[in-house]
Amino acid sequence: MMEHKDILAGLEPSAVFSFFEEMSRIPRGSGHTKDIADWCVGFARTRRLEHYRDASDNVIIIREATPGREEEEPVIIQGHLDMVCVKDPDCPIDMEREGLRLKVEGDWVSAEGTTLGADDGIAVAIGLALLDGAVPSHPRLECLFTSDEEIGMFGAAALDPSPLRGRRMLNLDSEREGVFTAGCAGGATAICRLPVERTDVNGAETYRLSVSGLAGGHSGEAIHLGRANACILLGRAVDELRGQLSLRLSAMEGGEKHNAIPTSAEAVLVLENAADAEKAPGIIKTFEDQLRREYRPTEPDLALTMEKISAEEPVAALTATDTDRCVDYLLCAPNGILEMSHDFPGKVQTSLNLGILTLTGETFSAEFCVRSGFATQRQYLCRNLEALTARMGGAMETEGVYPAWEYRPVSPLRERLTELYRAQMGAEPEVTVIHGGLECGILAEKLPGLDCVSIGPDVPDIHTPRERMRISTVQHLWELVAEFLAKP
Repeated sequence: MMEHKDILAGLEPSAVFSFFEEMSRIPRGSGHTKDIADWCVGFARTRRLEHYRDASDNVIIIREATPGREEEEPVIIQGHLDMVCVKDPDCPIDMEREGLRLKVEGDWVSAEGTTLGADDGIAVAIGLALLDGAVPSHPRLECLFTSDEEIGMFGAAALDPSPLRGRRMLNLDSEREGVFTAGCAGGATAICRLPVERTDVNGAETYRLSVSGLAGGHSGEAIHLGRANACILLGRAVDELRGQLSLRLSAMEGGEKHNAIPTSAEAVLVLENAADAEKAPGIIKTFEDQLRREYRPTEPDLALTMEKISAEEPVAALTATDTDRCVDYLLCAPNGILEMSHDFPGKVQTSLNLGILTLTGETFSAEFCVRSGFATQRQYLCRNLEALTARMGGAMETEGVYPAWEYRPVSPLRERLTELYRAQMGAEPEVTVIHGGLECGILAEKLPGLDCVSIGPDVPDIHTPRERMRISTVQHLWELVAEFLAKP
C-alpha cells in the first residue's frame, strides 16, 4: 500500500502536527499499545530524557526545569496512547496493522474512512513537542502517557505514580475549545451472558435482518443527543416480527466498542413457515417507517432491511424458548439516560449504553458501558443488569471499574488557566463536568492533592469515522499551554 507522508506539513504548531502525523502511522488501538509505547521510549532515549515504562505500556517522560526555574512546582501533562479503532464498512484499512490515512480539508484534519485518533493522540503530540524543547522556559515537565484508557482506563489503574512529583496536571483529553472540564463520571463495563441451546432446522427460509445508517457517537458525550442504539432497535425489530409470525434466532451481532453507541446491528433469522417468509419483508418495511418517524431529527439515514440468504445445510437455530429469552432480554435491558444532574443543569448524571451484542455458539452476550457521577448509582445499574441477567438464567461480570472525578469548587490551577484564556481569547471559558470518563479520578486518588483541569481542541464525533480536529484550535491550545508554562 502506498504510504501517505507529510500530509500535515505546513500546519502550525509544526512540532505538534509533525509528531501527530508520525504517531498516526503506528497502529495503536486499545489493547495494542506496545508499538506506540516503544516509539515514545525511543523518543526519550534519543534525547536522553528520564523515562519510565511499565508492563501495562504506561510511559512517563521527564524534562527537567530550564535554568532558574528548578524550585518551581512541576507540571504534569497527561493523555492516553490508545485510540478507538472504528471504520466505515467499506474501508479497506486493517487498523491493527496499518497506519491512518490523514487528510486536510480547510481548517480540519481527519482520516479517510476511520477514526482519527486525535482522542487522544493530540495530547501525546503536544507532550512530545514540549519535551523536545519547543518552549524556551518551563518548570519540570512530567509527561504521563497512559494505555488502554478507552477500554476501562486499565493503564491509569495499574500506574505506579512514584516518579511524579507534580500536583498540577493538565489533562489534554477534552474535545471542545473553551471548555474547562473539572469533573467527570465514573464508570464500569458490565458483560452479561446467557447460555443458549440450538437445534438443526431443515428446509426453512433464512433471512438477514439489518439495522444500519445510524449516527452513533461516544456513549458518554453523545448519550443525550437522542441518537438510536442499533442493538436496541434490532431487538425491537425482531420482537415486531415475533409478534406476527413464527421465527427462531440463529445469530446476532452489533456494535464494536462498549463505549460507542452502535451504528449497525444484524440478526440471522429462521422462518419455518413459507407464509411467514412472504409476510416478513412487509412487516419490516412498515416498522422501518415507524422508526424513521420516531428518530426523524437525529437519524435521517436510519435503514432497516431484510434479505433472504442461502442455507445449503441445516441451520443451527436457537430453540423457541431461548429465542424468546434473548429477545426479551433486549426489550427489558435498560439503555440510555437514567438520571440528569441536579448540580449542573442539562448534564447527564447516570446512563448506560449497550455497546456490543453477540449471539454465537452457545452464548448470547450483551456488553454495557455504565457511567455515573455517583458510585452508588453506578452500582445500582450494575445490580439492575445482574438481577435481570440472573432472572434470565445467565450471569454478569464487571470489568474496568473507575472512580468519578469529583468537582473541586476551589482550584488555583483552573483560576490561572481562566485568566490566561480570557487574555488570549477575549472570552470566558465554560467550566463544566462531563459524562464521559477521564483518567483524572484515578490519578487524583493516586496523587493526593492533585489539582487538575482537562482541556483540548475541537474534536467532534470522536469514536466514529467522522472524527476530525480543528487545526486553529490546536494552535490556540498550544499557545495556552505554552503561556501557562512560561508564567504558571
